[in-house]
Amino acid sequence: MKIILQALFLIGFSLIGYTQVSISGTITDHENNPLFGVDIYAPNNHIATTSNINGNYEFYNLPHGEITIIFSYVGFKSAQKIINIHEDRSGFNIVLEEAIFHIDEVIISTPFNRLQSQNVMKVELATVKEIKKKGAITLIEGLETVPGVTQISTGSSIGKPVIRGLSGNRVLVYAQGVRLENQQFGDEHGLGLNQAGIESVEVIKGPASLLYGSDALGGVLYFNPEKFAATNSFKSDFGQQYYSNTQGINTNFGLKQSYDHWKYLIRAAYDTHVDYKIPNKNRVTNTRYNELNINTGLGYNSKFVSSELRYNYNHLNVGLTEGIHEQSTSRTLENPYQKINNHILSLHNHIYFDTSKLDVDLGYIFNDRNEFEDEHGHPSTGTEELPALRMKLKTFNYDLKYHFPKFNTIELIGGLQGMSQTNRNLGEEMLIPNANINDVGTFATAIIDFENSALMAGLRFDYRKIETEYHEVHHDHEIHVFEALDKNYNSFTASAGYKFNLSEKITTRLNLASGFRSPNLAELTSNGIHHGTNRFEKGDPNLEKEQNFQTDVSFEYKNDHFNFYINGFYNVLNNYIYINPTGAVEDGAPVYKYIQENADLYGGEIGVHLHPHPLDWLHLESSFETVTGKQNNGNYLPLIPANKWNNSVRTEFKINNWLQNGYTSINTISTFSQSNVSNFETPTSSYTLLNLGVGGQINLSNITFNLTANLNNALNKSYISHLSRLKVYDIDNIGRNFILGINFNL
Repeated sequence: MKIILQALFLIGFSLIGYTQVSISGTITDHENNPLFGVDIYAPNNHIATTSNINGNYEFYNLPHGEITIIFSYVGFKSAQKIINIHEDRSGFNIVLEEAIFHIDEVIISTPFNRLQSQNVMKVELATVKEIKKKGAITLIEGLETVPGVTQISTGSSIGKPVIRGLSGNRVLVYAQGVRLENQQFGDEHGLGLNQAGIESVEVIKGPASLLYGSDALGGVLYFNPEKFAATNSFKSDFGQQYYSNTQGINTNFGLKQSYDHWKYLIRAAYDTHVDYKIPNKNRVTNTRYNELNINTGLGYNSKFVSSELRYNYNHLNVGLTEGIHEQSTSRTLENPYQKINNHILSLHNHIYFDTSKLDVDLGYIFNDRNEFEDEHGHPSTGTEELPALRMKLKTFNYDLKYHFPKFNTIELIGGLQGMSQTNRNLGEEMLIPNANINDVGTFATAIIDFENSALMAGLRFDYRKIETEYHEVHHDHEIHVFEALDKNYNSFTASAGYKFNLSEKITTRLNLASGFRSPNLAELTSNGIHHGTNRFEKGDPNLEKEQNFQTDVSFEYKNDHFNFYINGFYNVLNNYIYINPTGAVEDGAPVYKYIQENADLYGGEIGVHLHPHPLDWLHLESSFETVTGKQNNGNYLPLIPANKWNNSVRTEFKINNWLQNGYTSINTISTFSQSNVSNFETPTSSYTLLNLGVGGQINLSNITFNLTANLNNALNKSYISHLSRLKVYDIDNIGRNFILGINFNL
């Protein structure tokens, strides 16, 4: 890895003296009025600029060959331009058309980086700016408004993403362009990501193994990091949010600057929360947490190479509740609790040739997880408390993609991806053994554009090797044995998709995809008490790989004032792995064992967005989502979210010059009862939550800031989510919460 890093940076340094290639022009509306502040972004080159007061712009340091540039501006349709350039080009003028609905964003997670409307795969995108407007405490909570996405929650602090009923290792998470690995087998293990330093998240629903390899069987959450500042500019900002329910405070500060070739950014954030309050005014003991997050980035651009080096450090202290006990607003954690350090180092590179391009992404993730319990501390002697459980997970990822020269309307990408991972135990207790995991995969995918349609297809092969060590763990006069394993798993996966524009306003998509997932360490080797879940877990070393095949169909109609969509899916999942109670008790805890069964999941989402004319300030939105998971033996799958109906009324306005981009929102989320439960779950009652929001950009004299205010669960409704891990204790989800946020551009 060191040699590769040195080589890539030497390439960058050696090219500083080369002559730059630039594009310049003017951006106007249809009445030839110049547009000031248009965002201009080259997604494949990671460079951005904005238009000046006269609508003029200029891009420097562009590579020779084909360049994709996105022009986006609030209230106007995004424009994507693909041009071939081999020398400076001026007079590249753009006319933007006014639009009613949201900006058509470029999608980074798919291989060909197209606009949302142009993708063969339907990908949902949510910006962190929009998530903040909803007043969500955590990043995953904010994503629950994306149809088909929900979370397995542990109080207000820990959330595990669920996409169309699949969760855990079946949902891959990408951050800074690399695969995130942080012991995600556990329901009580959070993502280790903070919304600070993240620009947006893209949601791929369904098998994405072709693009991302083994484990992307249920879908992908692709978190795009914060963009660098526009060329030759400096920006800094400071923000705070206050949460009444948890007396929570979020503070973040960032600065970034870009020059002709070099750019950098730094952002730091700190969150602190006390125990969350339920509607009966009790606080759920030890759900408090404190989190520190630091993001840094360094970038370099020339006409031959574009490189980004990013580092993220996340330190989380989070309590693990054992019920409602002594009431407190202390921010000091009690036993049991977790102390987690998560490091993500990534190097993202584009190397340009005359008519082709090579992407090289390298990542190193280090997850240090410590869990503390009463019997392992020594407070009376003053000795430093030792963790009962400590796991160090180190992962090196590599991802190489070669974009072949474009042939007519055909684009082809070939790639090699892999992962080398080690897990080591340092505590007295053990959940999973010391292990080495190695992955390697190779793939090819192509897209063909026709006049009103596009066809995309690909094939991939993956190989995984898992080796574990033999361990004997002594606990309460019992010996728990972890047998050594040496397992190999491999599989071909494939996907094909077709997008057809029936008319200018109607788009249909059909996608067929297969995926596979090898059993994880917990499923293969567990043999002891998992205190985070309060059960004795037993793995099965003979588990087979999961394999699925999913069909997705979508239909979308959109005009200037009305948008309607309907998505349907059917997922055939063979050898589905889940944990099931045996009825036995060991070490004072109920025994659960990992087993397999063939299963089917099916459902979809339907939604409308009405912007009635001439009420240009009004938006009416409604969406419904459903998923059913059933085993072939007739039983229902566990952890399947209930059906949900989401309705919003949103207004947009401005008042003179002192309030810009103002908005109000009234939102109701109706969650239906869930009676299709597995044999160790109980049914969950229905409930409806009311959420209110208001905000905008305020200009007072020489001071400009953004203000948001939310009242979530405004009626203080008592409810329990079906996917809450505290449901077994009959503990409610969070009650009424007032959130106030303010952000200054310094």
